[in-house]
Amino acid sequence: MSDRIKELTETARLVRQDVVRMIHLAGDGHPGPSLSVVDILTALYFGTMRIDPKNPKWPERDRCILSKGHACPALYAILARLGFFSLDELPGLRSLESMLQGHPDMNKTPGIDTTSGSLGNGISIGLGMALAGRIKNRKYYTYVITGDGELEEGVVWEAMMAAKHYRLGRLITIIDNNEMQSGGPVDKISGLYPLLPKLQAFGWHCQEIDGHSFVEILDSIKQAQAEEERPSVILAHTVKGQGVPFMIGDNSWHKRVPTEGELKEAIRALGGDR
Repeated sequence: MSDRIKELTETARLVRQDVVRMIHLAGDGHPGPSLSVVDILTALYFGTMRIDPKNPKWPERDRCILSKGHACPALYAILARLGFFSLDELPGLRSLESMLQGHPDMNKTPGIDTTSGSLGNGISIGLGMALAGRIKNRKYYTYVITGDGELEEGVVWEAMMAAKHYRLGRLITIIDNNEMQSGGPVDKISGLYPLLPKLQAFGWHCQEIDGHSFVEILDSIKQAQAEEERPSVILAHTVKGQGVPFMIGDNSWHKRVPTEGELKEAIRALGGDR
């Protein structure tokens, strides 16, 4: 394992600890979908994106839209560890007057590029950001992180058609494909699957990867960046609750708070406080 992958793996471990602690202290939150997206966000923010924590609104920065906004504890932990704000802010998750609300708010939290939470809108927002970058002759990339369940929204596919039409090669969407949504397994709720052929039919550059492999995540992003005239989508297979054995595969952890005992068990599973 290279030093770079070791560093990303260790960062993701710490972020997962942050996530379960934050949700425990808040008494509310979404641990399952937060844990499934940690590796994707870690690879982006620590391994790919051009950003400046001291200048969160830097015009040339890469943008990231967390369309599945309920997974924001993972993003908050990453932004804090990058220095956008203090780690001391994390225990304030979902508290009155806290900068860390239950869904991302770009007006409250440094490093958040768009307010999100109403599912299905991320690709449309990313489309607008990518077009703005072209008009202003800026070379940033726009990354959109979606869940698979939210792809049931019709606006997603309208945005995909428009992005292909406008040849937005700097728009990259990563699907956190954990196969679960709040109401149960995605394949039991809608006709979304098989997903890859649908994505290919919309003319995007498509890849399919293990969403917990930093090697595959980083390589797929590099390939997507090489596409100049086609928007890219990366179908990342993930596991809901990844990293905490008693949460894996249990959709009750979509929105559930770990008890004191469960918190201790989760921290132990995540390597403790070493």
